[in-house]
Amino acid sequence: MSNVILFGGHGKVALLATKILSDRGHTVTSVIRDPDQSDDVRAHGGEPRVADIQEQTLESFTDLVRGHDVVVWSAGAGGGSVDRTWAIDRDAAVLTVQAAARAGVDRYVMVSWSGSVLDHGVPQDDDFFAYAQSKYVADAVLRDSGLAWTVVAPSTLTDDEPTGRVDWDGSSSEVPRGDVAHVVADVVEDPATAGHTVRFNGGSTEIAAFLRAAAE
Repeated sequence: MSNVILFGGHGKVALLATKILSDRGHTVTSVIRDPDQSDDVRAHGGEPRVADIQEQTLESFTDLVRGHDVVVWSAGAGGGSVDRTWAIDRDAAVLTVQAAARAGVDRYVMVSWSGSVLDHGVPQDDDFFAYAQSKYVADAVLRDSGLAWTVVAPSTLTDDEPTGRVDWDGSSSEVPRGDVAHVVADVVEDPATAGHTVRFNGGSTEIAAFLRAAAE
């Protein structure tokens, strides 16, 4: 069983992933900004750790991740200001990658976005550019880090009931958050997914089979 530290611990995907991981016997430390969210984290099986990720330094991030087996990044500005998006989705994410390397935490799972590619196509004068660019930069830094990384890159998230099935190709351009959480939990447990970027939508392939194919 792994000792997991999860950033963005009160997000919908993060809470669902915390529940799955804790039910499977893993220990999950959930980093949250608001102490009032602690009870929600505990209700999903996690142990809250209050820290504003926008205010952390490389040194404090290193202290936070030290002693864990896996870092899961599921934090984001959530449609806040452009400056906050750069600060969290790019800068803080990159600092946690560097912190994991410093602290000797080899396994890192990044929850990203399916469009995080070099030519993401978002115009620079669009507010969404900061998000798209931040995700691409953070993913690229992670891939170059030397860590045992996996990028989990879902398409548009919904609150639909999870199906336990995903795909990349197909008619869907959405995926339930519950299925994303399932993918995150399975990736944490599957070292064969290290070194792979897993892009997916809702679909018809069982998650376990999809991840086996993605890791080939």
